[in-house]
Amino acid sequence: MCLDKQIFKLDDFILQPIRDEDKFSIMRWRNDQLYHLRQEKPLSVSDQEDYFSTVVSNLFTKSQPNQILFSFDKDSEFIAYGGLVHIDWITKSAEISFVMDTQLESSFFVDFWTSFLILMEEVAFDELNFNKIFTYAFDVRPLLYEALKIRNFKEELSFINEDNKAVRVHSKIRKV
Repeated sequence: MCLDKQIFKLDDFILQPIRDEDKFSIMRWRNDQLYHLRQEKPLSVSDQEDYFSTVVSNLFTKSQPNQILFSFDKDSEFIAYGGLVHIDWITKSAEISFVMDTQLESSFFVDFWTSFLILMEEVAFDELNFNKIFTYAFDVRPLLYEALKIRNFKEELSFINEDNKAVRVHSKIRKV
């Protein structure tokens, strides 16, 4: 694996390498939240099992994987997952991906996103020495921008994609 440090903590939050036991919760949340994901159709149990057995399991063997995924817990409860995706090892940049328990979004969206961003900054900037992290988001979740603002992410661009969806990209550059 590309990270020497495997567990990241912030108060009651723990970020650790993605666990196989979380795959069906992840599948359910992703299916619930298709409106903001670049996922074309609901995942089946078979889709999810295949993804974990082929893609996710291979991430742990690569020195430079194209994504680094984590399970995210609060008070020992699995509440979300995410990580760095679309990693560009040459420019040392990556997109941040994060999907939380659908039932917790109305009460904890900003808090969980902000805590996750703090930990992603530690992973990306302190552990991997990346230069830039960013979010690519359909403009359908206004609370996301509140969390990004709290963590000093700057809006880089906004545009209408090929599917006629408004997209906003926010980024943060490592301080040297």
